[in-house]
Amino acid sequence: MSRKAKAIFYALIAAVFYAVNVPLSKLLMNNIAPTFMAALLYLGAGLGMALTALLKSRSELGKSPLDRRDMPFVIDMIVLDIAAPVFLMTGINIGTSSNASLLGNFEIVATALIAVLVFKESVSRRLWLALALITLAGVILSFDFNDPDSLKFSYGSLFVLLAASCWGLENNCTRMIASKNTFEIVILKGIFSGAGSLVIALSLGERVPALRYIVSAMLLGFIAYGLSIFFYVKAQNVIGASQTSAYYAASPFIGSLLSFVILNEELSSTYIIALFIMSSGALLTVIDTLILSHNHEHTHVITYTYRGIKHTHTITHSHLHSHYSDETRHNHIHKGRHIIKTGANIKL
Repeated sequence: MSRKAKAIFYALIAAVFYAVNVPLSKLLMNNIAPTFMAALLYLGAGLGMALTALLKSRSELGKSPLDRRDMPFVIDMIVLDIAAPVFLMTGINIGTSSNASLLGNFEIVATALIAVLVFKESVSRRLWLALALITLAGVILSFDFNDPDSLKFSYGSLFVLLAASCWGLENNCTRMIASKNTFEIVILKGIFSGAGSLVIALSLGERVPALRYIVSAMLLGFIAYGLSIFFYVKAQNVIGASQTSAYYAASPFIGSLLSFVILNEELSSTYIIALFIMSSGALLTVIDTLILSHNHEHTHVITYTYRGIKHTHTITHSHLHSHYSDETRHNHIHKGRHIIKTGANIKL
């Protein structure tokens, strides 16, 4: 499997792992309060990945560790990861699991808008249309149309949209450190975000759940958050934030399907309309991402003389460009030879 194919596989696996989060969290919240649930999910992710890292050798962990320059992004990432799951669990608890799953695609809108407004990245017309469709579907899902005489806003959907917005900003922060040690990123996310949510849950007076529910929630967190984030970051570092997000967009649709299968939720006409509109937007996002992301290579030949020795270096630059939500990355392959005056060649 090529490096890019493996990265696409990682992105899809990340989407599947996260998709189980919403319906299973909805079940567990029959016995666990929302903020406590958010804390256990992230603690399960952090502790699970920490144990996994202990089983790996130093060479398998790879990549450079986080340093002081990364701390502003790490702190922002942790704060946002405290807020987002609390909002999400509250939204799931109030509303339906299927709506919450589908509204997860609003994260694409939030990620792109923040990339444009804060990081000054460009967005194509095709993507603007996709974002508009996803937003329209989100608006439809945010209102209760079951009783036309008393049309009201769905507060469950509002909390899910707040969670998606937090994760949209968090995606842009994580993107800045995606080239660093993946285990370290996920462990920091999990342990510190989980601890922050736990403090909030206890200060709110939420009841500590039974041990079997704690274990179940932490196991779900390890899979739906820990492994999902791990594979997401690994994919992001190869194919970029935009392509990874495009493949990850399958997650809300998988989550919606699981909600109907596991929770037997009613398939409303409002949901079907929103599903069609949001599917169109997600498809446009994937097309736009795959069209605008491309690779190209060019080669420089540099020749110079140093201390009487002629140096010839061939440098190949491999660029991956994504024009609206990812940085340009450069891989340099150096091939060269030293040509000495005597005519002897030393190959490097």
